[in-house]
Amino acid sequence: MVETTSQMLPIGTTAPDFTLPDTEGREVSLSQFEGAPAYLVMFICNHCPFVIHVKRELAELCREYQERGVAVVAINANDANKYPDDSPERMKADKEALGYTFPYLYDETQEIAKAYRAACTPDFYVFDKSRKLVYRGQMDDSRPGSDTPVTGRDLRKALDAALANESAPDQQKPSMGCNIKWKPGNAPEYFSS
Repeated sequence: MVETTSQMLPIGTTAPDFTLPDTEGREVSLSQFEGAPAYLVMFICNHCPFVIHVKRELAELCREYQERGVAVVAINANDANKYPDDSPERMKADKEALGYTFPYLYDETQEIAKAYRAACTPDFYVFDKSRKLVYRGQMDDSRPGSDTPVTGRDLRKALDAALANESAPDQQKPSMGCNIKWKPGNAPEYFSS
């Protein structure tokens, strides 16, 4: 496990669109959520201890904000050949077991992860209604093995601000997690092992 932090994509960046398959084999695009009051794009996977640590609270948080109109998608960009726990079949099982209500997409080419400059799992991006980045960073201060409870505090503040058309929090801490498992020869220039 290589512990990595977010790249902190510049605030104001327009959300790169994508079309990726979900766990049911359907193609999902960010543009199909046009008109949402806010967008949450997150890079997660099945096997990372950092994701495992937050995934139950993450499922609840996403359900809550989807009910408020937020478009939510999760993307797994890990090399499933080398990490079979992150295969589309296992993604489908994880989604069902956790009750994820959002599309869980597979970025086999890893090009979408690169477009977002995603570096770790989990990695969170909140965009406002015009699909401009207003937050990138951690879900909260909790980490595997810590006594800090998983609350989603930072991500909740950012989503609440986006829904209220208010400025995102000035303090934005990078997310921390396992590095994205890049395919051989496919690691971006911003990745350092």
